Amino acid sequence: MGEVILPRRIFLWCMAVIYLTAFVSLYVQIPGLYGNEGLLPARWQLRYSGKPLGEQLLSSPTLLWLGPRLGLDTHTAMELLCLVGAALSLAATLVEALRDSVVFFCLWALYLSMYKVGQVFLYFQWDNLLLETGFLCILVAPLTLIRGSRGVREHDRVTFWLIRWLLFRLMFASGVVKLTSRCPTWWGLTALTYHYETQCIPTPLAWFAHQFPVWWQKLSVMGTYIIEIAVPLLFFSPLRRLRLGSFYLQVLLQVLIILTGNYNFFNLLTLTLCLSLLDDQHVRFWLRKSTYHTIITLSFCFLLRSDSKLWSWLCYLVELAVWALMIFGTIVLFDLQLDPKKNAISSRTAFTYHQFNQFLKTVTIPCIWIGVLSLTWEIVTSMFRFACVSGFLRRFCGTVQWTLFAAATAAMFTVSLVPFTYIEFDSHGRLWPGVRRAYEVTDRFQLVNSYGLFRRMTGVGGRPEVVIEGSNDGVSWTEIEFMYKPGNLSAPPPLVTPHQPRLDWQMWFAALGTHTQAPWFTSLIYRLLQGKRDVIELIQTDVSQYPFHQQPPAFLRAHRYRYWFTEPKRWWRRVYDEEFYPTVHLGNAFLENMLNQYGLKDKSPVRRMSNTTVAQAVRWVRSQVRGVPAPTLIWTLIACSTIICLLQGLQNRSRHKTVSSQSDHVPDGASDLCGKSDEQQAAEEEEGEDDEDEGEEEGEDDEDEVDEGEAEEKETVGDDEQDEEQEEEEIKR
Repeated sequence: MGEVILPRRIFLWCMAVIYLTAFVSLYVQIPGLYGNEGLLPARWQLRYSGKPLGEQLLSSPTLLWLGPRLGLDTHTAMELLCLVGAALSLAATLVEALRDSVVFFCLWALYLSMYKVGQVFLYFQWDNLLLETGFLCILVAPLTLIRGSRGVREHDRVTFWLIRWLLFRLMFASGVVKLTSRCPTWWGLTALTYHYETQCIPTPLAWFAHQFPVWWQKLSVMGTYIIEIAVPLLFFSPLRRLRLGSFYLQVLLQVLIILTGNYNFFNLLTLTLCLSLLDDQHVRFWLRKSTYHTIITLSFCFLLRSDSKLWSWLCYLVELAVWALMIFGTIVLFDLQLDPKKNAISSRTAFTYHQFNQFLKTVTIPCIWIGVLSLTWEIVTSMFRFACVSGFLRRFCGTVQWTLFAAATAAMFTVSLVPFTYIEFDSHGRLWPGVRRAYEVTDRFQLVNSYGLFRRMTGVGGRPEVVIEGSNDGVSWTEIEFMYKPGNLSAPPPLVTPHQPRLDWQMWFAALGTHTQAPWFTSLIYRLLQGKRDVIELIQTDVSQYPFHQQPPAFLRAHRYRYWFTEPKRWWRRVYDEEFYPTVHLGNAFLENMLNQYGLKDKSPVRRMSNTTVAQAVRWVRSQVRGVPAPTLIWTLIACSTIICLLQGLQNRSRHKTVSSQSDHVPDGASDLCGKSDEQQAAEEEEGEDDEDEGEEEGEDDEDEVDEGEAEEKETVGDDEQDEEQEEEEIKR
């Protein structure tokens, strides 16, 4: 695989944006979900028993244990941590120097702190995925704040490989579980005929996707299987074009999901993981950029291989064979046939569950060995690149770095085998017991997780939806409409991405069972009867749109309906299903019994509100954003930060053009001095750490070239170095 300098930089920028989205989305919902008068107060999760802080952090790793030491209650401490996380991620989005291992460690620790007290509202697979990816960012990001240099490290390809392995685990498991679940809709290829209208929060385009004919929906399910099960095996292909093909197929799937469903930051995070399949050459192709060093490298390889044409043709033949085999396998496994009478393509699953299970047993362990070989290749090649670095002390320090990061990468890969093999029981049982023990030790930190999205298709008999009704007299009832989930038959589906309205999501899960399977629902009814504003804002950000904003309802009840898509003017139709929650009021025996049974009635006294400067600042920020819709707030921050980054890039581009025009009028000997400012500073910082090598490195100041270990690139003239530096600076901006 080629250099990954540019994909790595883009990846870190995207991760900063995703962290910003996640923290802001959670921040606006904290009072209603976890406040002292919220649905599931976070302070219930922290029992202060007088143990030392170290023991508390080990038992439940969350920074909220520090709240009392700062004079803050749990609710205020949660808001403070979210604000710090949002500020850090915003700063990392704007300033490349802050996309650093230390910053990403802070972001990971802050989100983990939220996760540990988040209870059911934060137990989603994308929260686990963000925590795992965030921890890998600590290994992938440079130590800018400590080293002071943003130079490329030779082990970057090793740590960045973990992102590719995570993407493989995510996609492969998501495809496999659809078949191992034995869901009849996935096996019958009819899942998408239900998916668009039964997913949690569809988009307006989901209605149009739902109108496609059944034969097309079956082909779409078949395509999903190919992209999620077969294509991920190409992630580790030594042939570059196969990896790029797998990249674009993954992007296609994620974009289609974004267009038809509101899945918060999950698909954006998956797209970010897909960047691990790219290299510098392809990113430069996107930007229509070509560099002197790329041309030199290609020319050098051409001269070294007299049979380069034969090699190229051989690669083409292998690539064509792979794609042809994939197409042929698709036709055979899904019995594709052209039906000219119906102008359609018929398809069916032409293999059995037993055959698929045998296939899974056959490929699971080989997939692990493919990962081992791919990782070994990256580790060995990075070791040889370190061996090419000039200077004994620099080479020694590089070797120490390589050893540490290679060991960390190997450890993360090994521990991840435990959740990966959950997809196949026999393979999981063959793992070394020491690996499982290591996983158990690290499990509390969410370093590695198991995945498997859309395991079973729900809502086959109609989309179940819980509708809450309120009344002041017990006779006349008014429906309480949520902002995002379906309710009003005339309201079009909303566009919410990348925000996740966590109450709306849990309402969707609650509708799949009974209210006893969702204890928090009783708390929701209780808080609405009390008229708690923080909870009401989870339902309607604009409280004036809530039907009982002037006076809380005296009675509440909930019914379950079945919803289906209909014509666009009305969007939905529904039929009554059954009672979901009986009519209750404050003091009602049934309600009191449920509250006591689930421990939802707070018996401990609420901590008095703090009046420290920090607490007052946190409350002031809350007052400024109250009433602002979360999607609007998130997109405003993303748009502003993106515009600022673009303006910075344009400013630096014009500055470099000025420098370039000036260098055209100076002698050749002086042009070397006109184009080395940034990289020379980075090299000088490294030389400060290696005083013994100052005399040996006089003409080799380009840090990226030294780190890449390419001796032929060290002899380029000053003008060529300047061109390379200008183009990389433009891409970075």
